[in-house]
Amino acid sequence: MLIKINLLDWRAELREKRKRQFTTAIAGALVASVGVVLLGMLYMNRAIENQQERNRILRDEIALIEKQIKEIEELEKIRANLLARMQVIEQLQQSRAQIVHYFDELVNTVPEGVYLTSVKQQGNSTSIDGVAESNSRVSAYMKNLDASPWFADPRLQVIKTGESGGRRLANFSLQVTEVNPNATPSEGGAAP
Repeated sequence: MLIKINLLDWRAELREKRKRQFTTAIAGALVASVGVVLLGMLYMNRAIENQQERNRILRDEIALIEKQIKEIEELEKIRANLLARMQVIEQLQQSRAQIVHYFDELVNTVPEGVYLTSVKQQGNSTSIDGVAESNSRVSAYMKNLDASPWFADPRLQVIKTGESGGRRLANFSLQVTEVNPNATPSEGGAAP
């Protein structure tokens, strides 16, 4: 049997072995850290892309909702306009009979010898111009208006006496307030 004797320095060999292990460990750590950094960058880039995609979707949805809001606002304006028209139509339908009573009462209050030349209505106030055979006829007309359930507070604005065709005539102008006797207290009794 042969005996082997190692004349090499075992410490130098161990040192070399440790050096190679250290270098391998450093290289592995370097490769691993570069891999981790690259994976982190890829993950962050993907997360940013995902967030940008979500932001784009949100912007698109917000634009769609804003468009729908504008459409709703336009529809609400149309609805308000239609409701206003419906109210006007309802008021006209309710006042249809009132206007007939108004003109009927206007004719019934005119005494003999009084002729109306102009009737102007503004709100619930009416201006009446006319010609009478005398001042007493104008006074009688004002009393008739005051006694009417459709008129109140007649006020004489102007009365001028003059002659026309050999007859003495009184041109007058008066104001009267319209009242609706059929109105409920919440409506105030005024004609529409």
